This record gives sequence, structure tokens and C-alpha cells, in this order.
Amino acid sequence: MTLPLTPDELLTTTRSVRKRLDLGRPVPLELVRECLEVALQAPTGSNEQGWHWVVVTDPDQRRAIGDYYKRSYDSYRTTREQRLATLPEHRQAVGARVATSADHLAEHMGDVPVLVLACITVRGELPSGNQAGLWGSLLPAAWSYQLAARARGLGTAWTTLHLAYEKEVAELLGIPPNVRQGVLLPTAYYTGETFRPAPREPLDTVLHVNGW
Repeated sequence: MTLPLTPDELLTTTRSVRKRLDLGRPVPLELVRECLEVALQAPTGSNEQGWHWVVVTDPDQRRAIGDYYKRSYDSYRTTREQRLATLPEHRQAVGARVATSADHLAEHMGDVPVLVLACITVRGELPSGNQAGLWGSLLPAAWSYQLAARARGLGTAWTTLHLAYEKEVAELLGIPPNVRQGVLLPTAYYTGETFRPAPREPLDTVLHVNGW
């Protein structure tokens, strides 16, 4: 059963959910599988489909990932305030609200019932130059997973802070060295159906037609 959302509603109301993740309600693995089946329909370079999806439900493993995430987040938080101070005043208020919800997620990442790691096979080392071709074969599928989750009453958040400890997480989960992690997607039922389009800068401030 999916929510009665139009395509535009789904695309504009799929938000990062942090404070409102229901940490006490189990998520059926079958529901996660449904979302991943949708994700596998995303485009991928040369149709190689080099992605892998690591779904973590084990409490000890989730707690360990949460600990790594919190350590990375604590380092990130020291520079976040400096960046916020450089934003226009109207965006500082929004940034402050996001910061409090991010703080909450950092404290509870290990309590989220399902953690999904989107990964991709890499031949050798990561490219030293433009990596768009590599990650462009994974990240659209991760976004499709988030859309499918939203349509099924699940909340997710897009985060990469755990990558400061990518090697440690890989060892914890037995991920091979040639498979690299792209994004961590905490997944849970959410509380409160109040999602709406987020405030954005006007299109004309970022639109360039036939040149810059």
C-alpha cells in the first residue's frame, strides 16, 4: 500500500527525517526490500548495475555504526557554526533548525531500526579527478529508495558523515575493499504527516540559459 501522492507531491515532500523517526517501531524487512526493488530501476552508467545495498538491522551493528557516526558528527559540528554565520540572515534561522534536528539524529543514529548503506563496486582506487561518472551510477538509485520509502510511510535521511570511518564500518560489516560506500540512509516510520515543499532560493537566481 502506497500513499496517494502525485509525482510532484512525492518529489517535493520527500524530506530528510531526523527528529521524527519512530525509533520504537520495527520496520519489516520486506518493506525495505520493496523500496530497494524500486531503487534498482534507477539509471546506471552503461547499465553496469555495480551497486550493492547493505541493510543493517542487528542492534549491535547499528549501535557501532551510530558510534562512528557520532564521532564524525562531533568533529563536523565544530565547523558548522562557522559556516552558519556566513549565511544570509533568513537562511541562518533555517540552518539553526536543521542543526538541532541533525544533533538529534547524531545522538540516536544507532537506535534507528534500519540503516541502509548504498555502495558501489570500484575498479582499483577512486578516480583522482571527476568522480561524477562513478557516483552518478549509485546516487540516483539511493534517491529512488528514499522516494519509495516516503510513498510507503517511511522516513529517511541522506547523510555521508560516517564516511570518515568508512574503513571501520566496512570491517564491521564485511564489505569487500573494492566496494565503496556512497551514502547512509537511516530508515524508520515517521511521526506526523506534515511534509511540504522546503523553502528554496528563486529559480532565476541559479538558472543559466545558453551560457552563464
